Amino acid sequence: MYLKDTENVLKLNDSIYYNTWKDYLYNLLLHNYFFPDTAYKLIGFTKDNHIVYAVVQQSYVAITANTDLNQVKEFLTLNGFENNRNNDYINPELGIILEDLHDENVLTRNEVLYFIDTVFYLTEAFWTR
Repeated sequence: MYLKDTENVLKLNDSIYYNTWKDYLYNLLLHNYFFPDTAYKLIGFTKDNHIVYAVVQQSYVAITANTDLNQVKEFLTLNGFENNRNNDYINPELGIILEDLHDENVLTRNEVLYFIDTVFYLTEAFWTR
């Protein structure tokens, strides 16, 4: 992560958590749909040491309090997600998995949760709906 200016950060992602770049791009679309306040803007791609990285821009979130993971769980539960282990969730109705929601990836500013580093996956059920 790189601070671009006082309002934005740039992030590099090599899609290591995904089977394909297509899956990573689905992740970006899902994040932007569910969390528009911290939407990603795909700037382009770069290569370093033979590794390809996506370059994305995201709004900078200045925190005002530590994140309470119970509030994250409550928020996601109210929106159809079930906590299936640690900081990972699934929405069986939509066929969407949402992972890695620890207190460094969900920030709190003025009592509002901001999801900044989400990891979305689509299940087979997503494609049958």
